Amino acid sequence: MKYRKATSKDLDSLSELFDAYRMFYHKSTDLEGAKTFLEERISNKDSEIFIAETIENEIVGFVQLYPLFSSTRMKKHWLLNDLFVHPDARGNGISVALIQKAKTLVEDSNACGMYLETDKTNLIGNKLYPKTGFKLNTTANFYEWTNP
Repeated sequence: MKYRKATSKDLDSLSELFDAYRMFYHKSTDLEGAKTFLEERISNKDSEIFIAETIENEIVGFVQLYPLFSSTRMKKHWLLNDLFVHPDARGNGISVALIQKAKTLVEDSNACGMYLETDKTNLIGNKLYPKTGFKLNTTANFYEWTNP
């Protein structure tokens, strides 16, 4: 397995995996929208996307992080927003390796850390994240405002 930063050359296969990720979260399929969204992230350098690629050059997993900033720490802070491994490739440590790529990004960018959010019903993720060093924040509340 190879782990590397995604490029615009990866858009077609990455978009298919991204679309599957969105459907996992109960969104309707939108392959063209997925491709446009990822193309914008890559070309605008809005996010960092790392992929897991087989020796046959098939993309089977990805992690996407967005930069944030901590005012109190006066440093960059990353949001691990998306992590997905194709169901056929699960159970091989790919998620753990992608999280390691994210940790390396945090270290290389001299950031103070990274956040992530997952549904309480995501049993796999809720076992994975503590195993990879994430701590559940029980001292803060998470609020959301959605634009009507």
